[in-house]
Amino acid sequence: MVKAYQRYTPRTIFGVVASGNSNIIYDAAGKYAISPALEDISIWDLKKGELVGTWHDSDNKAEVTCIARSTDRDSYAVGYANGSIRIWSMKTSDVLVTFNGHRSAVTALAFDKSGSRLVSGSRDTDLIVWDVEGEVGLYRLRGHKDQVTSVRFLSRPSIVEGGKPTDGYVLSSSKDTLIKLWDLSTQHCMETLVAHRNEVWGCDVNADETMLVSGGGDPDIKVWKINASVLKTGLAVGEEAKEVGEEEEEHNALDEDGKLVNAIPKAITFYGSIPRQSKERVTTLEFHSSQQFLGCQASDKSIELFRIRSIDEIKKKMSRRKRRQREKAQQLLKKGDTEGAAAEEAAIGEEGIQATDEITPWHIIRTGAKLRSFDFAPVKDVEKVGHVQLVTSLNNNTVEVWTVPHPNAAKNEEVADEPNKAYTLELAGHRSDIRTVALSSDDELLCSASNNSLKIWNVKTTACIRTMECGYALCCAFLPGNRHVIVGTKSGHLELFDLGSSSMIESIEAHDGAIWSLQIRPDRRGLVTGSADKEVRFWDFDMVEEEVGSTIKKRLSLVHMRTLKMSDDVLCVRYSPDQKMVAVSLLDATVKVFYHDTLKFFLSLYGHKLPVLSMDISSDSNLLVTCSADKNVKLWGLDFGDCHKSMFAHQESVMAVQFVWNTHYFFTASKDRTVKYWDGDKFENILKLEGHHGEVWALAVGTYGNIVVSASHDRSLRIWQKTEDQVFLEEEREQELDDLYEATLTASFEKNGMVDNGEGNIGAPSTSNGDELASAGKQTLDTLKSGERIMEALELADQEIDAWKAYNAAVARGERGLSKPQRSPLLISMRQTPEQHVWNELQRVRPAELDEALLVLPFAAVTSLLNWLDVFVQREYNINLVCRVLFFLIKSHHNQIVANRIMRPMLDSVRRNLRAGLQKQKDVIGFNVAALNYIRRDYEANNTSEFFDEEALRKEEEKKQDSEKKRKFLKM
Repeated sequence: MVKAYQRYTPRTIFGVVASGNSNIIYDAAGKYAISPALEDISIWDLKKGELVGTWHDSDNKAEVTCIARSTDRDSYAVGYANGSIRIWSMKTSDVLVTFNGHRSAVTALAFDKSGSRLVSGSRDTDLIVWDVEGEVGLYRLRGHKDQVTSVRFLSRPSIVEGGKPTDGYVLSSSKDTLIKLWDLSTQHCMETLVAHRNEVWGCDVNADETMLVSGGGDPDIKVWKINASVLKTGLAVGEEAKEVGEEEEEHNALDEDGKLVNAIPKAITFYGSIPRQSKERVTTLEFHSSQQFLGCQASDKSIELFRIRSIDEIKKKMSRRKRRQREKAQQLLKKGDTEGAAAEEAAIGEEGIQATDEITPWHIIRTGAKLRSFDFAPVKDVEKVGHVQLVTSLNNNTVEVWTVPHPNAAKNEEVADEPNKAYTLELAGHRSDIRTVALSSDDELLCSASNNSLKIWNVKTTACIRTMECGYALCCAFLPGNRHVIVGTKSGHLELFDLGSSSMIESIEAHDGAIWSLQIRPDRRGLVTGSADKEVRFWDFDMVEEEVGSTIKKRLSLVHMRTLKMSDDVLCVRYSPDQKMVAVSLLDATVKVFYHDTLKFFLSLYGHKLPVLSMDISSDSNLLVTCSADKNVKLWGLDFGDCHKSMFAHQESVMAVQFVWNTHYFFTASKDRTVKYWDGDKFENILKLEGHHGEVWALAVGTYGNIVVSASHDRSLRIWQKTEDQVFLEEEREQELDDLYEATLTASFEKNGMVDNGEGNIGAPSTSNGDELASAGKQTLDTLKSGERIMEALELADQEIDAWKAYNAAVARGERGLSKPQRSPLLISMRQTPEQHVWNELQRVRPAELDEALLVLPFAAVTSLLNWLDVFVQREYNINLVCRVLFFLIKSHHNQIVANRIMRPMLDSVRRNLRAGLQKQKDVIGFNVAALNYIRRDYEANNTSEFFDEEALRKEEEKKQDSEKKRKFLKM
């Protein structure tokens, strides 16, 4: 009989406040912070410091790289490392739409003012414009040569007063040092700004779209003016161009050499530079929604805030400057320096408004760790609130909220004119890598330790119960009774913590080197420690008396009993569960086994090429499993010290290994970001648990193997739960092969249209053809499967129809004894006709994937589908979907359709029926619009009353009478 195992599935992820690969933003109300938590999104209540929600998609394993807020207050676009974009709803915490178009991580996202379109920029250098409401990609814009760092929509000012703005523009900045302005009506690059010498890391446009700021590795921020009149006409053609040309003649001027200057007015012109304090590159630039402030964050620990002066303030500043210059000129005249005075007088007349006049440094916020991103609170009326609030995410897994008093409020003497840290979210995670984890004996509590902090978590609720300061922790364990935790540190101290009082009760100088390993003795009366000072020490628990005030209290302590000196650094120490032996792994890549009672040498196990980092002994004391930096796991028998099996386990160093109690199954954790589940009798890998985004440092298996906890470099703790679902090894291997095939298949899709640009960089799209425009979609496994489903449905429906046609023809010829064709069992089970089956398969495809799915169909299937579309039009099915499919097929296969005259009658029929259907739709919409207008007029007439001021009317009447008295017209 085939052996079955039980499956482990991810239960929960915790310990991440804000991961470092994405930005943090406020929600629309400014109450919650939406922060990235690896592959999930966490929603934090900033005042209470509580996690109020998590957006988790079970299909997604890629890390979040970018977040953007829509203008409709409910939708948020989230970009991921695999190039996908999901639109999440704040109310329901569900995915509304998923877009797949980019080949690598999404690095920039922006919604337009209406929230109906989204533009995304990626590491693959492309920009894609998406229709959020239609759930489709509109087009891909190519032109940048490196990663896109920020994108912004610019609306086109309406040419007719009160007219609706048209397609508009998109601004994009990139690491290729360029800023590009794209005209969305022509879908081409209209202007390229070359001003930065280094990579451009951020840009932003103010709310009224008159100013653009950009920053990169330069020591200053560049400020640009946006010319609305140029944006209004865009790349004008025909009559418009003539009108623009007439205007341009005024701009044209000749310089001293007779060359034409400023021939075509630029949409974006350089305004000036603003110096920065920080020497590091800019990472985020953002205007405040009130248009009074600008924030600039560098890739260090500071955010520089600038104030944008109003026109009155600028005028005052300029008048003060002119007054000072006049005074200086008079002083120079008194001294007799007529030339200097004349130069000063000339300067007074020449100077206009500069960028530094309008934007002035205001405050610098300095944080305790390196900043990742920041976002202003979406409050427009800042004067009323009295302060500017912003949320920052730090690289050490912390979120901070800062408030800066408004300049008007700061004039009040009671208010300190300095940035103030309002809230900090830090208790829910570690500041640095989690190096060790341990579970209590009842699996209720989890202890995790890192450099400087030890945290105790409730396993059921994943809430952090205790946080205590400790040294650089390397190993830890719960003591019997689960009321104390012991930690071994890098400095060689054993630190004993009492969970009841949340305090360290004793720190013992146990070793001269780092304590790499410790384990509680199986009789629960002591413990053993192994250190880099080449010693293994044995300790007993003891109760010592100490005076607390006037009373004498007993507390737990450790007493050193024996020492075992080794020839090399000790990396791991393990007792056998029957307490007969102690296994010690050394830096020389061997494992020594000693008798516990006499400390007499028993076995030396050698075979690993690099040191053994962790090991464990099975509960029956028969098997020893060792894992090493040489990526191998070895199983040894403890009776004779023979190696049962050596397995190549992981792609990187194996950091931890632990047996499941009462079995020969064990778990391993590695730097290759995976945890694996093994059978120690059959030497088979049962499961591969993927999910971590960094090296897995530590592992803890529950007492009876119901849960497994892993801790990683990404600062997350993951709990894997044992389920009733059965695992069969053959099925798992087949699934792994399928996954491998799918991965190579999607990789082959991505290579289409990709070239090696001479630097071995196959990831860059080919720009040799110079095409700036391409389709937005991307072939994925889902689109391939959707296309195959449509093909199968067409085949089935055609067979059914052909069979009935043949039967009817035979009946018409008068043949006898014919049996009716057998209906397809699939259609009978679904209770569908052939046309319903084809229609259902078409409807099942997501709108965002429809175009790519239709590209999978061969031409024979396309002709069949066109026939069915004629039927759908006549039956008046969803006309939007029919039109979309029809137009896409005709556009894609135009050459073959034109070359083939047989399809003409069918296409004529489609055209005739489609026009009739569309006319019907138009009539219905027209009728409904007229009805709604009537209802509105009726409502306004019944609910609007006019107010007349009788006194004013009487006075007006008197005035009229007076004027009539003064003038009298006589007819002669």
